[in-house]
Amino acid sequence: MEQLWETELTSEEEERLIEKFAQEVTKRKLEAPATLMLEMHKPLAHFGASAMVAFSPFIIPFMGFNSFNDYSRLLSKRENWDRLIAALEAASDSREGAA
Repeated sequence: MEQLWETELTSEEEERLIEKFAQEVTKRKLEAPATLMLEMHKPLAHFGASAMVAFSPFIIPFMGFNSFNDYSRLLSKRENWDRLIAALEAASDSREGAA
């Protein structure tokens, strides 16, 4: 049986998840609401990640175990929240520049 948070994410895995997150949010044109949510909840980063684990039986059926495990580990570190915000801003700027 697999365990949540068994290992730490590597920096390459973190970058991959951040880029994937930014691409999905940008594809749906939700950069502003996502950035606002991340900024508002940044002080609660560790508690939010712990809450994700507590509610994992309800969330995993929708996200899948591996995806849930990866994103919950990513969001457990506050510095990754800043990296997510920066990736969203960069994706938004590049989309606006292309238009």
